[in-house]
Amino acid sequence: MRDHTRLRAFVLADDVVLMIYKVTRFFPREELYGLTSQLRRASVSIPSNIVEGCARSTETEFSRFLEMAYGSLKEMHYQFGLSYRLGYIKNEDQNSGELKIQETERVLATLLRRFK
Repeated sequence: MRDHTRLRAFVLADDVVLMIYKVTRFFPREELYGLTSQLRRASVSIPSNIVEGCARSTETEFSRFLEMAYGSLKEMHYQFGLSYRLGYIKNEDQNSGELKIQETERVLATLLRRFK
């Protein structure tokens, strides 16, 4: 068993979730069941999969959950960019969010490569 709290990828993914919840608070009401819900679910899936992978007994299983986390991260990254292009996210939130997402992608990709 691994301690997910010691993984930088988990800490960054957790920060991404908090950032997504903060920016989606201001999305239009008609997006509540659209982009707001999609972004929140995809973002929560990232650290959740890391945690579940840490609870698995083999490196193969751990790697599989890291791959799912990475897939959710890429999905959320697209939705974040789409939300910005639609005018739902302010420039300053987009800039800081983009940097945080990219750092999370780099760290998670590096972790994944260690187990391949």
